[in-house]
Amino acid sequence: MINNLLSQHGELYLLPNFLNAEDADIAYELLLQNIKWKQYHIKMFGKLLAQPRLTAWHGSAGLNYSYSGLNLAPEPFSKELLTLKAKIEQVGSIQFNSVLLNLYRNERDSMGWHADDERELGINPVIASLSLGQTRKFQVKHKLNKDLNLNLLLTHGSLLLMKGEMQHYWQHAIPKSKNSCSQRINLTFRNILVK
Repeated sequence: MINNLLSQHGELYLLPNFLNAEDADIAYELLLQNIKWKQYHIKMFGKLLAQPRLTAWHGSAGLNYSYSGLNLAPEPFSKELLTLKAKIEQVGSIQFNSVLLNLYRNERDSMGWHADDERELGINPVIASLSLGQTRKFQVKHKLNKDLNLNLLLTHGSLLLMKGEMQHYWQHAIPKSKNSCSQRINLTFRNILVK
Protein backbone atom coordinates (compact mmCIF):
# COMPACT_ATOMS: atom_id res chain seq x y z
CA MET A 1 0.00 0.00 0.00
CA ILE A 2 1.37 3.41 -0.92
CA ASN A 3 1.23 6.25 1.58
CA ASN A 4 -0.71 9.49 1.31
CA LEU A 5 1.92 12.26 0.93
CA LEU A 6 -0.38 14.95 2.34
CA SER A 7 -0.58 15.42 6.11
CA GLN A 8 -4.10 16.85 5.93
CA HIS A 9 -6.90 18.00 3.61
CA GLY A 10 -6.74 15.57 0.72
CA GLU A 11 -4.80 12.71 -0.77
CA LEU A 12 -1.70 12.59 -2.97
CA TYR A 13 -0.04 9.36 -4.07
CA LEU A 14 3.07 8.81 -6.19
CA LEU A 15 3.76 5.56 -8.08
CA PRO A 16 7.30 6.10 -9.44
CA ASN A 17 7.41 3.06 -11.76
CA PHE A 18 3.81 2.88 -12.93
CA LEU A 19 5.06 2.19 -16.47
CA ASN A 20 8.25 0.25 -17.03
CA ALA A 21 10.97 1.96 -19.09
CA GLU A 22 10.09 0.19 -22.35
CA ASP A 23 6.34 0.93 -22.14
CA ALA A 24 7.05 4.54 -21.11
CA ASP A 25 9.43 4.99 -24.07
CA ILE A 26 6.84 3.64 -26.52
CA ALA A 27 4.03 5.80 -25.10
CA TYR A 28 6.25 8.90 -25.17
CA GLU A 29 7.20 8.46 -28.84
CA LEU A 30 3.64 7.69 -29.97
CA LEU A 31 2.17 10.69 -28.17
CA LEU A 32 4.94 13.05 -29.27
CA GLN A 33 4.34 12.15 -32.92
CA ASN A 34 0.56 11.61 -33.02
CA ILE A 35 -0.97 14.30 -30.78
CA LYS A 36 -1.93 17.61 -32.43
CA TRP A 37 -0.04 19.85 -30.02
CA LYS A 38 -1.11 23.52 -29.86
CA GLN A 39 0.01 26.61 -28.02
CA TYR A 40 -3.01 28.45 -26.64
CA HIS A 41 -3.22 31.98 -25.32
CA ILE A 42 -4.82 32.57 -21.92
CA LYS A 43 -6.07 35.67 -20.13
CA MET A 44 -3.88 36.77 -17.24
CA PHE A 45 -4.00 40.19 -15.62
CA GLY A 46 -6.19 41.45 -18.47
CA LYS A 47 -3.70 40.40 -21.16
CA LEU A 48 -3.59 37.50 -23.61
CA LEU A 49 -0.39 35.54 -23.00
CA ALA A 50 0.98 32.44 -24.73
CA GLN A 51 0.93 29.42 -22.41
CA PRO A 52 4.52 28.32 -21.64
CA ARG A 53 3.88 24.79 -22.98
CA LEU A 54 1.90 23.01 -25.70
CA THR A 55 -1.40 21.31 -24.89
CA ALA A 56 -4.12 19.04 -26.28
CA TRP A 57 -7.58 18.06 -24.99
CA HIS A 58 -9.02 14.59 -25.69
CA GLY A 59 -12.18 12.96 -24.41
CA SER A 60 -15.70 11.81 -25.02
CA ALA A 61 -17.71 13.89 -27.50
CA GLY A 62 -19.26 17.04 -26.08
CA LEU A 63 -17.02 17.24 -23.00
CA ASN A 64 -15.67 20.75 -23.42
CA TYR A 65 -13.21 21.99 -20.81
CA SER A 66 -12.93 25.62 -19.73
CA TYR A 67 -10.07 27.25 -17.83
CA SER A 68 -8.25 30.61 -17.91
CA GLY A 69 -10.59 31.98 -20.58
CA LEU A 70 -10.18 28.93 -22.86
CA ASN A 71 -13.00 26.64 -23.95
CA LEU A 72 -11.56 23.45 -25.45
CA ALA A 73 -13.59 20.98 -27.52
CA PRO A 74 -12.18 17.45 -27.25
CA GLU A 75 -10.38 15.45 -29.88
CA PRO A 76 -11.42 11.76 -29.70
CA PHE A 77 -9.37 9.32 -27.64
CA SER A 78 -6.64 7.65 -29.70
CA LYS A 79 -5.76 3.97 -29.32
CA GLU A 80 -2.68 4.88 -27.22
CA LEU A 81 -4.70 7.14 -24.94
CA LEU A 82 -7.38 4.49 -24.42
CA THR A 83 -4.70 1.91 -23.50
CA LEU A 84 -3.13 4.26 -20.93
CA LYS A 85 -6.54 5.31 -19.61
CA ALA A 86 -7.58 1.69 -18.99
CA LYS A 87 -4.33 0.94 -17.15
CA ILE A 88 -4.67 4.02 -14.95
CA GLU A 89 -8.35 3.36 -14.21
CA GLN A 90 -7.39 0.03 -12.64
CA VAL A 91 -5.22 1.87 -10.10
CA GLY A 92 -7.37 4.98 -9.61
CA SER A 93 -10.62 3.05 -9.06
CA ILE A 94 -12.49 5.56 -11.24
CA GLN A 95 -13.56 5.85 -14.87
CA PHE A 96 -12.03 8.84 -16.67
CA ASN A 97 -13.76 10.46 -19.64
CA SER A 98 -11.11 13.03 -20.65
CA VAL A 99 -7.42 13.89 -20.59
CA LEU A 100 -5.52 17.17 -20.77
CA LEU A 101 -2.05 16.67 -22.26
CA ASN A 102 0.87 19.04 -21.77
CA LEU A 103 4.13 19.10 -23.69
CA TYR A 104 6.97 20.86 -21.85
CA ARG A 105 9.48 21.56 -24.62
CA ASN A 106 12.43 22.67 -22.48
CA GLU A 107 13.42 24.15 -19.12
CA ARG A 108 11.55 27.41 -19.89
CA ASP A 109 8.16 25.70 -20.17
CA SER A 110 6.19 25.55 -16.94
CA MET A 111 2.81 25.41 -15.19
CA GLY A 112 2.00 28.14 -12.67
CA TRP A 113 0.42 27.68 -9.25
CA HIS A 114 -3.17 26.45 -9.56
CA ALA A 115 -5.75 23.97 -8.32
CA ASP A 116 -7.84 21.77 -10.59
CA ASP A 117 -11.06 23.12 -9.12
CA GLU A 118 -13.12 24.01 -12.18
CA ARG A 119 -16.85 23.49 -11.66
CA GLU A 120 -17.14 20.81 -14.35
CA LEU A 121 -14.71 18.57 -12.39
CA GLY A 122 -17.12 18.23 -9.43
CA ILE A 123 -16.62 18.56 -5.67
CA ASN A 124 -13.64 16.28 -4.95
CA PRO A 125 -12.15 15.40 -8.34
CA VAL A 126 -9.72 12.55 -8.90
CA ILE A 127 -6.86 13.58 -11.20
CA ALA A 128 -4.39 10.99 -12.47
CA SER A 129 -1.18 12.54 -13.83
CA LEU A 130 1.17 10.40 -15.92
CA SER A 131 4.69 11.72 -16.67
CA LEU A 132 6.75 10.71 -19.71
CA GLY A 133 10.17 11.97 -20.73
CA GLN A 134 12.30 14.46 -18.78
CA THR A 135 12.11 14.39 -14.97
CA ARG A 136 10.64 17.65 -13.66
CA LYS A 137 9.99 19.07 -10.20
CA PHE A 138 6.36 19.09 -8.99
CA GLN A 139 5.62 21.55 -6.19
CA VAL A 140 2.67 21.45 -3.80
CA LYS A 141 1.67 24.08 -1.22
CA HIS A 142 -1.25 24.41 1.18
CA LYS A 143 -3.51 27.40 0.50
CA LEU A 144 -3.93 28.32 4.18
CA ASN A 145 -0.84 26.99 5.97
CA LYS A 146 2.31 28.20 4.20
CA ASP A 147 4.45 25.80 6.28
CA LEU A 148 2.85 22.85 4.49
CA ASN A 149 4.56 22.23 1.15
CA LEU A 150 6.50 19.55 -0.67
CA ASN A 151 8.58 19.00 -3.77
CA LEU A 152 8.45 15.78 -5.78
CA LEU A 153 10.38 14.59 -8.81
CA LEU A 154 8.10 13.25 -11.52
CA THR A 155 10.12 10.71 -13.46
CA HIS A 156 9.61 8.91 -16.79
CA GLY A 157 6.68 6.50 -16.33
CA SER A 158 5.56 7.81 -12.93
CA LEU A 159 1.91 8.28 -11.96
CA LEU A 160 0.59 10.87 -9.51
CA LEU A 161 -2.92 10.54 -8.06
CA MET A 162 -4.67 13.56 -6.54
CA LYS A 163 -7.87 12.80 -4.63
CA GLY A 164 -10.29 13.90 -1.94
CA GLU A 165 -10.17 17.52 -0.79
CA MET A 166 -6.76 18.22 -2.30
CA GLN A 167 -7.98 20.69 -4.95
CA HIS A 168 -9.83 22.73 -2.27
CA TYR A 169 -6.85 23.16 0.04
CA TRP A 170 -3.70 22.77 -2.05
CA GLN A 171 -2.13 24.27 -5.17
CA HIS A 172 0.46 22.67 -7.40
CA ALA A 173 2.93 23.80 -10.06
CA ILE A 174 5.71 22.74 -12.44
CA PRO A 175 8.33 25.51 -12.18
CA LYS A 176 10.80 26.58 -14.83
CA SER A 177 14.16 24.84 -14.38
CA LYS A 178 17.63 26.38 -14.01
CA ASN A 179 19.07 23.31 -15.71
CA SER A 180 18.70 22.36 -19.35
CA CYS A 181 15.68 20.06 -19.89
CA SER A 182 14.59 17.87 -22.75
CA GLN A 183 10.90 17.34 -23.55
CA ARG A 184 8.33 16.05 -21.05
CA ILE A 185 4.79 14.89 -21.77
CA ASN A 186 2.23 14.99 -18.98
CA LEU A 187 -1.24 13.43 -19.24
CA THR A 188 -3.81 14.49 -16.64
CA PHE A 189 -6.78 12.16 -16.78
CA ARG A 190 -9.98 13.55 -15.28
CA ASN A 191 -13.72 13.07 -15.23
CA ILE A 192 -15.83 15.94 -16.60
CA LEU A 193 -19.36 15.99 -15.19
CA VAL A 194 -21.96 15.55 -17.92
CA LYS A 195 -24.53 18.38 -17.82
